Amino acid sequence: MDIVLYIHLLAATVWIGGSVFLFALGVFLRDKEAQKRVYFHVGPIYGYVESVWLTILIISGLWMFFHLGLDRIFTEGHPQSIVHILKIKLSLVALITAATVIHMYIAFKTNGIERTPLQKLLSRGSSMAIFLLNLLILWFAMQLRNFL
Repeated sequence: MDIVLYIHLLAATVWIGGSVFLFALGVFLRDKEAQKRVYFHVGPIYGYVESVWLTILIISGLWMFFHLGLDRIFTEGHPQSIVHILKIKLSLVALITAATVIHMYIAFKTNGIERTPLQKLLSRGSSMAIFLLNLLILWFAMQLRNFL
């Protein structure tokens, strides 16, 4: 069990760290042409690497969810606070997965070409959502860990 938790934490570290790094590039790299060049080269590599780590994160999370018996928290009369935290965390994971799919679809489809205003809005919005959801999921994971 310890190895699955280790893998899950490693995957979360890579996932969140990469997200924070790319978010910081978008905020602090003011030169739009430099930003385009960096994202053109780094974006696809990041996308593939992060897809692997997100997949590992979801698989290891599901494994722990069922093998630690967290699925029974919903049916065995556990305190409402832990049920509430787990529901929120699972909902946030679903949202971040959807935001990631949207963001990656647009990123791969438009890499190296000009985006439409809608594509820019969806790409930036999903990127911001991923960044914020990462922080929220991390906070709820820490709260959940306090109960376990």
